[in-house]
Amino acid sequence: MEETATDARWRVPRLWRLLQLVGRGLVGPLARLRVTGDVPDDLRHGPLILAANHISPFDPVVLVAACQVRGIAPRIMATGGLFRAPLVGTVMRASGHIRVDRRASDVARSLRTAVDAVADGSVVLLYPEGRIGLDPGMWPERGKTGAARLALASGAVVVPVAQWGAHEVLPYAAPRGLGRAVGRALVRRPVIRVHFGAPVDLSGLDPDVPGGARRATARIIDALTANLAPLRPDEPDLPRFRDPTRPSDPSRSHRRTDPA
Repeated sequence: MEETATDARWRVPRLWRLLQLVGRGLVGPLARLRVTGDVPDDLRHGPLILAANHISPFDPVVLVAACQVRGIAPRIMATGGLFRAPLVGTVMRASGHIRVDRRASDVARSLRTAVDAVADGSVVLLYPEGRIGLDPGMWPERGKTGAARLALASGAVVVPVAQWGAHEVLPYAAPRGLGRAVGRALVRRPVIRVHFGAPVDLSGLDPDVPGGARRATARIIDALTANLAPLRPDEPDLPRFRDPTRPSDPSRSHRRTDPA
């Protein structure tokens, strides 16, 4: 029987539990995973929204492993391209993940699906930035409003999940340069840190008031930035490890307060 908190709640597929173990097994040889922080016990099985910063193609594997360490089985909001892939798409659907397409009508449908998932007691994991961030300093960039709209529509708690180090395992341009990067990671085993922060305060924000979703998004990105700062204390401006395949785009840089 699949695991669930109550019979009325969404049941985590056994396949997804197994794949979380596989993800944790993949991280082990490539990096040293350090997970700190947690989520409240009453939210571990949902309803809950996990909002993570996005720095590398390796992020999904890292976050799956970190969630497995904390006993959380999130449903991931992922790009429609993954769902269209023959094998990967089948696995994503069977695991209960949520498809997000870029067209406006499809994005609205994805949001409704995510709201329903949260209402069913799921933990939903997403990237508020909407892409691998291209801020020159690799700080969280200005986010899309999807995470905020989901939180405001569902009333679910948002926990920021800050992570650092995945960019040292896979390059931005992967699969180009994949072999060299994996070989380097197997030798160096960089430290990857993942921190589950305190819930984001979204009180006083109304989704029906113009600008409410944008203000909620700024609070989520601020929380991610504040939780990321302690994970990279000796890299306050630029990352020590530079990926030559990674472009730089300051147009969406998020104005942040001094993390100190």
